[in-house]
Amino acid sequence: MKYPLVVLSCVLVLSSCGSSNSTTSPSDPTPTPTPTPTATAPDVTTFHYNNSRDGLNAKETTLTLTNVNSTQFGKVGFDSVDGLVDAEPLFLAGVNAGGSTRNVLYVATEHDSVYALDADSGTQIWKTSVLGSGETTSDARGCGQVGPEIGITSTPVIDRKQGANGTIYVVAMSKDSGGNYHQRLHALDITTGSEVSGSPTEITATYPGNGDGSTGGVNTFDPKQYKERAALLLTGGNIYLGWSSHCDFAPYTGWIMAYSSSTLKQTAVLNITPNGGDGSIWMSGDGIAADASGNLFLLDANGKFDTTLDANGLPSKGNYGNAVLKLSAASGQLSVADYFEQYDTVSASGADQDLGSGGIVLLPDVTDSTGKTRHIMVGGGKDQNLYVIDRDNLGKFNAGGSDNSNAYQVLSGVGSIFSTPAFFNNTLYLGTVGSPLRAFPVTSAKVATSASSQTATSFAFPGTSPAISSNGTQNGIVWALESHSKTPAVLHAYDATNLAKELYNSTQAASSRDSFGNGNKFITPLVVNGKVYVGTPNGVAVFGLLSK
Repeated sequence: MKYPLVVLSCVLVLSSCGSSNSTTSPSDPTPTPTPTPTATAPDVTTFHYNNSRDGLNAKETTLTLTNVNSTQFGKVGFDSVDGLVDAEPLFLAGVNAGGSTRNVLYVATEHDSVYALDADSGTQIWKTSVLGSGETTSDARGCGQVGPEIGITSTPVIDRKQGANGTIYVVAMSKDSGGNYHQRLHALDITTGSEVSGSPTEITATYPGNGDGSTGGVNTFDPKQYKERAALLLTGGNIYLGWSSHCDFAPYTGWIMAYSSSTLKQTAVLNITPNGGDGSIWMSGDGIAADASGNLFLLDANGKFDTTLDANGLPSKGNYGNAVLKLSAASGQLSVADYFEQYDTVSASGADQDLGSGGIVLLPDVTDSTGKTRHIMVGGGKDQNLYVIDRDNLGKFNAGGSDNSNAYQVLSGVGSIFSTPAFFNNTLYLGTVGSPLRAFPVTSAKVATSASSQTATSFAFPGTSPAISSNGTQNGIVWALESHSKTPAVLHAYDATNLAKELYNSTQAASSRDSFGNGNKFITPLVVNGKVYVGTPNGVAVFGLLSK
């Protein structure tokens, strides 16, 4: 869809400017000319900007603390697509596609479609359906978590150096005419949308064990029992996938898989509840994180954990349900290198208190009060605790204990977490269910136990997964969504130095100028190159500076 000219007089001319999602005024169908792509615009190739999942774009030179307000900033377009946009849109600068060099927005839908759109005008460059011949998208599998159809749920990942022009990878679920379900990894050329050589690959796996649904000591991946909710991770030449259940419907176990980004062949498989059950990976849409050494980090949902430990302090049967996990990918194999488990993990899992309902963020190196460099990460779930974990010593399991003193630090009572925090200028931004978005300073490698500032607005379920834009350490803006599927979505912008100072929200302009329909549960804003892109049930709302 092409973006209209947005003029400030729209608030006065109600006949041509209102709450409709129409993107072209009937009286002026001429689209805004496509601006010359900004050479300095950063690529956004993965969920929350990077493999640390910190939510920060520190190369935003257009949006500032002074021009993000309802007079100068607002909705400038709406890109309609054919299904629910649960995946975060991705962005590439200066792509030679559709006959010219332009900035491109990539959007995946639950209708199993991938779009490449001109990020500045909204023009569709290409659209690819990844459905096989005679196939449809999956039904909702009797579960209301994703519906009414399941197609592409997780945020894709892009490798700009792979293939002739660059490649975008997506995982898609479908159903054939015989009633069989499929999960496939697709690799599409970023300039044309065509499948690259070897794409797609059917996702299958086996793993030793007697877990839920196993036969003869072998766990076999059943595509109909899973959805790929967690964002894809690209690191070390591999695409990593983490699998979630449909509403905890048994049988299922905790699968993590790796595929070569060049050949699409499976390179590794790990099951983290191989002799138990449950233990899915979903993290409310966050992705598995990775550090510079290639270690992987994730939060695992409620599932079987062996309280009997071996001589190395590891669960005796290899079941790591409801854990913070550090995985090694050394020698092309996946294995658990370390873990953290709550002291009350068995009762928490029994009560469906997922540790893995929230996302994880790897913080940059920080120095503690003794001068020691610390590598820490933060995350949490339904038990209302924020866990600060030392990535060099996760803490394992406090067997027989009555507290979580095996963790590096715990902030208790922060609220249920169904979101991914963000990090900027030594401050952690956390949006839990039913609470304000709060800023927690990080000093001497510890997270403050009380917030330095918070928003006036409280964010209903699922809370909010903020994104941050800045120009280096200047003009820090925290972007947050009120985004639930049954209520109108609202985009907010706050001063990162003081969340009590709201710069903008999409209800401020007259005549519903910036309204954009209902929200999605786990969407985070994409902020890049002077625009803010927000996934919705039927497209992507686009915000930016208004034409004068």
